[in-house]
Amino acid sequence: MRVGIVILPEDRWWAAEPKWRAAEEYGFDHAWTYDHLGWRSLVDGPWFDAVPTLTAAATVTSRLRLGTFVASPNFRHPVPFMRELNTLDDVADGRIVVGLGAGSASYDARVLGHPELSAKQRADRFIEFTEALDGLLTTDKFDYQGSYFTAVGARNLPGPVQRPRMPFLIAANGPRTMRVVTRFGGGWVTTGRSSESMEEWWRSIGELTGRFEEVLGKSDRDPAEIHRYLSLDAAPQYSMTSAQAFADAAGRAAELGFTDVVAHWPRSTGPYQGHEAVLEQIVEDVLPELQDSSPTG
Repeated sequence: MRVGIVILPEDRWWAAEPKWRAAEEYGFDHAWTYDHLGWRSLVDGPWFDAVPTLTAAATVTSRLRLGTFVASPNFRHPVPFMRELNTLDDVADGRIVVGLGAGSASYDARVLGHPELSAKQRADRFIEFTEALDGLLTTDKFDYQGSYFTAVGARNLPGPVQRPRMPFLIAANGPRTMRVVTRFGGGWVTTGRSSESMEEWWRSIGELTGRFEEVLGKSDRDPAEIHRYLSLDAAPQYSMTSAQAFADAAGRAAELGFTDVVAHWPRSTGPYQGHEAVLEQIVEDVLPELQDSSPTG
């Protein structure tokens, strides 16, 4: 089991930098930050952009895979985003993973004054966004014409360090977006469904895993090519309430076939309220056991 940690882009760099350094020193396999203009209950507080944050994180780490958890077309256009990702992958020397999602009807969707889209329209837009971004990262002088995005002779030199491009980690809970995973994804990530209880949430994870296996079985992809990520803190209970709670959650994820789990750095208040002492206990007692049984790749 590989384990990742999300560090929200809310601290000034003097306070954030030690967390990114520690994430590598602690032995996490990957580290992430949210790609939003503002997020839920934290929208009124301090917030920084994901790409410069990850660029700075790349300069103070050397091993960690780094990524967006997740970028969406709510405010991103694939042409400038391609340039940002190429730059980021260059600074990180090929350690970037691009987390992508359709985006919700949230602050990010409203703040630019765009018309509200239905769930179907957001999925349509996301399919275009992923198709275009894939083409832009892999092809110089790329043209794309869609209902939501256009590119005309877009240049991408020198391209990403990783070839043909950096891997996409695609968030998907429905069949249409799951099919995007099978077309473009190096990984699938799910948050499960909104639930009142832990057991209800875990049932939703099992159901979504079964649905993904069905979609994957109808594609021509080798199942081993697509890593499976579970966002543990989408559950009703924060995964790092205790070392045992985290170990139990990671174990249950492994039983369902997940190759990776992702948790959040504890905050002093909600969401993800917890204690760094628990994080340190997890690092010392749980992480080595999980990684001893980690899949390769």
